[in-house]
Amino acid sequence: MPTNLPPDAKKKWDEVEATRNPNEKLKVLQEFLGLVPRHKGTEKLQKQVKRQIATLRRELEEKKKTKAVKGGPKFFMEKEGAAQIIILGPTKVGRSSLLASVTNAKVEISDYPFTTREPTPGMFPFEDIQFQIIEAPPLVKDAADGEGMGMQVLGLARNADGIILMVDASQNPSAQLSMMLGELEKARIFLQKPRGRVDIERKFRGAGLRILLLGRLIDCTLREVEELLRSYRVADAVVKIQGEATLDDVEEAIFEANVYRPAIVIANKMDTAGAERKLEELRKFVDDRWMILPISCKTGEGLESIGRNLFDALGLIRVYSKELSAKKHSPKPFILKRHATVQDLARQIHSDFYKQFSYAKVWSKRLAFSPQKVGLPFVLDDGDVVEIHTK
Repeated sequence: MPTNLPPDAKKKWDEVEATRNPNEKLKVLQEFLGLVPRHKGTEKLQKQVKRQIATLRRELEEKKKTKAVKGGPKFFMEKEGAAQIIILGPTKVGRSSLLASVTNAKVEISDYPFTTREPTPGMFPFEDIQFQIIEAPPLVKDAADGEGMGMQVLGLARNADGIILMVDASQNPSAQLSMMLGELEKARIFLQKPRGRVDIERKFRGAGLRILLLGRLIDCTLREVEELLRSYRVADAVVKIQGEATLDDVEEAIFEANVYRPAIVIANKMDTAGAERKLEELRKFVDDRWMILPISCKTGEGLESIGRNLFDALGLIRVYSKELSAKKHSPKPFILKRHATVQDLARQIHSDFYKQFSYAKVWSKRLAFSPQKVGLPFVLDDGDVVEIHTK
């Protein structure tokens, strides 16, 4: 059900988008909420805006508390490597032990609960790439309502490329996972691929509006989508529509209400008594929704399978570029999403490669012969080698 916001509310949202100062943004968000009509169609929007307001208030309060304390907790983490992965879990499930086991991070491992007070990063090598793994502070019940640094922890999950949901296999893992899923859902972070997905990438003023229909619209036309976007003053952006998307999906994307993050479930402490039985209960609860990896940070069991499962869950591929005169391809791959094309690769290498593109040669094990001459729409696969020829 569309929110049907009045023009003054839409205009105010444009101010929210343009405001960067946290104090000013809080004020404008409150003004926007006051302009939102109260009816069933706006319930989800009201909840989302209230959470944004609560998050901003808490962040501003934390800044005041830590302003005089040098080196206070920092919750924004710059992305590095092929993807940023957040380890979420209740206290004492072994998040610090996992980070220490698979990365170079120096972490404090303790039997005491709530040892981790701020996010801790480390680099996890997998074949010829690296993932940035970040241990978040523990996720607690009612985190989405602000309990126990919950807003900041869920903010890390929203900003990440993927999530590890970590549970203790010896202590009712199904209940632990259920709690985490509930908090993520309240924060509008979903771990199962939605039927339709809309991504809005804002561009500089004057860039214009581009709508890429990569799936199909099921209750509206492209013209209606464009009219809705322009009514919210989204005039300079690239809008990607995937799967089966509705006008509601487009509107929610404007408010960044829902995000999808791929995830795997890691069941730790498989070396303890009774863990196998609890693992079977967890598998019944999950019912094939996510991959479950049974591990033991203590013995090292299962750690070797984490890299491949993360790579597959994130839907990544590695593509290697080759210069025209070179005999070998570059050792460092470009990281792309599954089903990416030569066009996506050309854009990532340099805008000139896309603008001046003539053709490409592709070496691939799946092809009947290599190299094969292809155009921009050619779909790439993991391990492909590409040589781009320009005009």
